[in-house]
Amino acid sequence: MTTRRHFLKKATLAGAAVTIGNSAMAMSAKSYNNIIGANTRVNVAIAGLGRRMNAFISPIALKESNAKLLYLCDVMESQRQKGLKAFSKHIDYTPKLENDIRNVLSDKTVDVLINATPDHWHTPGSIMAMDAGKHVYVEKPCSHNMYENEQLVKASRHFNKIVQMGNQQRSSGHTIEIISKIHNGVIGKPYKAVAFYNNGRGEVPKQKSAAIPKGLDWDLWQGPAPRRAYTSETWNYNWHWYGWAYGTAEAGNNGTHEMDVARWALQVDIPQYVYVEAEKRHFKTDGWEMYDDMEATFKFSNNKVIKWEGKSRNNYSTYGSGRGTIIYGTEGSVFVNRNKYILYDRKGKVVMAYDSESQEAGTALGGGGDTSTKHVQNLFDTIRGKAKLTAPIDDASKSMAMVHYANIAYRINKGFDIDDKTGMMFDRDAMALWSRTYEPGWDFKF
Repeated sequence: MTTRRHFLKKATLAGAAVTIGNSAMAMSAKSYNNIIGANTRVNVAIAGLGRRMNAFISPIALKESNAKLLYLCDVMESQRQKGLKAFSKHIDYTPKLENDIRNVLSDKTVDVLINATPDHWHTPGSIMAMDAGKHVYVEKPCSHNMYENEQLVKASRHFNKIVQMGNQQRSSGHTIEIISKIHNGVIGKPYKAVAFYNNGRGEVPKQKSAAIPKGLDWDLWQGPAPRRAYTSETWNYNWHWYGWAYGTAEAGNNGTHEMDVARWALQVDIPQYVYVEAEKRHFKTDGWEMYDDMEATFKFSNNKVIKWEGKSRNNYSTYGSGRGTIIYGTEGSVFVNRNKYILYDRKGKVVMAYDSESQEAGTALGGGGDTSTKHVQNLFDTIRGKAKLTAPIDDASKSMAMVHYANIAYRINKGFDIDDKTGMMFDRDAMALWSRTYEPGWDFKF
């Protein structure tokens, strides 16, 4: 597979002057100029028509978005047909159906790529889009590993393109409100946050050699990942749990959201230390190949701490909700999730409770809702020069780094120190997982 420019640079630890935790990674002001005109329609393509696709129907179909869907792209034929059927109920025109993202990106009339492909495609597809002149909305996790995390931010600056990650709670009105109150001292000095998620995921089939499903372009689905024969149950969702070739486990799948809110509330960037306790504890002989239970601790400067508690297959509601974030301060505490927040004083008395009546999905597969709609519309308005991103990639990548640190600590079975200025890990075993092995021909530069 070739592009005009190669998008990834070979990783050399000695020369990796990573500045992911540094403000030098911020996009230039030019990225926020009136790029296509305040009232110009935005032409959109969606790549990846799986469970998140429905989240993009409203922000594209709503009149006030002034957007037009030009392409529905997926490597599975049935997904393309499903997407067309879903969108046809909300728009009065017919987008083009396309198997190959390269054909989509070659169309100069496309302004924005919504990248909702599997995790291992997020950074490659997004950089390809920027190289082709497109702005990008990339679903979480924005990267598969730390090297891609770094390269994605560098690419946004290099190509001068606007990139928003799908950490949609950054566009949640009630979350913005309570985070602002926290920053203004409503709970004193915030010092710790607990980000959590629990679900009752069931048994996962073991992978078995199988014929490639009808209509699936298996080679293109694998993209930058090393080639292998097809195994059953892989392409449609269980790739999340089948090793590290494609997914980023539950920390990347859902922890990204909650850890992002925690980091936002505490106003911290890159941690100085990470430690995890994690294990596969349920259905011990099934096909799930990574942890399904994790507790991660991140220590930051100024003695601030974030804890991540993820229970993929034990749905006990430890904190009274399936997901959310608790922020502790010297004078009180806050619970916030996608639908509400509760403010407590230091003695645990409720001071204020606010239910936003948001329709944003919680732990159900797929998700979507009013906050996702606002998040995509925020990208559109930023492209028009009418707004600023609520989740620009230079900041979102710092939350993504926490996911990668947690997964690396699990994989090497030990904690490690981190340079909070560069993002580099002070551990040889950890740094060996900074990048990954790519399929020959995909180790690109830009």
